[in-house]
This record gives sequence, structure tokens and C-alpha cells, in this order.
Amino acid sequence: MTEREEQPRVVIRDKRRIDPTTGEVRAPAGEQPAGARPRPDLPGEQMSEHETPAAEQPAPQAAAGDGGDLAQQLSERTEDLQRVTAEYANYRRRVDRDRTLVVDQAAERFAAQLFPIVDDIERARDHGDLTGAFKVVGDRVLGLLDGLGVEAFGKAGDAFDPSLHEAVMHDTSAEVSVPTASTVLRQGFRRGDRVLRTAMVAVTEPENPAPAQEPAAAQPSGDGAGAPASD
Repeated sequence: MTEREEQPRVVIRDKRRIDPTTGEVRAPAGEQPAGARPRPDLPGEQMSEHETPAAEQPAPQAAAGDGGDLAQQLSERTEDLQRVTAEYANYRRRVDRDRTLVVDQAAERFAAQLFPIVDDIERARDHGDLTGAFKVVGDRVLGLLDGLGVEAFGKAGDAFDPSLHEAVMHDTSAEVSVPTASTVLRQGFRRGDRVLRTAMVAVTEPENPAPAQEPAAAQPSGDGAGAPASD
């Protein structure tokens, strides 16, 4: 024996399943953990020609049920968007209609307050007193009505219309063939198709109104019925 005998080599194998350093589960000797990529630098671990690196493997496709859920959600969101858009459009129309109505009502109320002043101006015009500064004021008041879109109506000789005229006097004349507004006592006013005040008139009716047409007499039938019998 030599002076220094060779000591036997001691091999310690760590068979613990849990790595005390990283806390990960160790794979048994000779096995690769699931999904682990083989290391070609280690002996005995060569990549087969049928294996594909994890980075190059295609991502798993969504299941058919997931696609159906996405389509349903998209359809629901589209319906919600369409409903909100329709509600907003209706709201805008209501707001515009209400705004127009408020403006029209305000204009009509203001115009109605000017009607008595316009009546005084027209009476002064008829008597020849609309001159000087008074004429300037009168023209400005009439200009306010024009700016509001209000126009006067009712002239002598117009055919009587119950929707436009208020009859306060009646007479007859052979010179007219239909009821006629012979005298206008007060002008009427309208704004567009809306009548704000009817015209006060005296109505002249025909002296001899045309008789109502009678229905045509029944014609005798072609078979000789009703004809006098021959001897």
C-alpha cells in the first residue's frame, strides 16, 4: 500500500422534488418536465426533427363557443348603439320643435300687443293725420310687424270667408252675386297660415240669390214605358 491511500469518492445525489433555491418542482432523472425545451448542448438531449420550438408553435385558437360569445356581444353593442342614436335623434327633433314653438308663440304675443297701435295708425291714415314725426313712428311700428312675418288682410270687395272675416253688419245689393265684404271696419292679421286676428267687416249679400239647382227629371226608359197608349 502507498503511503497515502486513495480515499473512496463520495457522491451525494439530491433527490428532493422541490428545488430549495427556486422553489420549482424538479423533474425525475431522465425525464423532461412538460413543455420544457430540450437542450442540445447537453449530451443525450438532441431536438428531433418533428419537434418545434415553443416560440414557433402556433398560439392556441379560441374555441368555437368563444367566437359565438364575441359575435353575440358585438351584436348587442351594435343594437345598443343604434338605439342610443335613434333616441338622440328624436331628442334633437323634439328640442328643435319646442324651440320653434316657443319662438312662434313669443312673436305672436308681441305682435298681438301691436295690433291696437296699428289700428290707430290706420285710422290716422284714413283721416289724413299720418304726417310728420307721427308718420315716422307709424312706419317703424308697421316695420316691426313685417319683421315678424305678420301681414294684414281684409279689403273692401273681398269675398266673405267665415274663417277670415267677422261679420258685424249685413245688407243686400243687386250688384253682388256672392256674399262680399263691402266695408272693412278692422283689419285682420295672420302669420303664415295662422290667423292671429280676424277682420271685422260689413257683409253685402245678393239681393236675388241664385236658386238652388234641382235634380234633373228622370228620363223615360227606351222601352216606351210611360208613353200614351195608341187607340
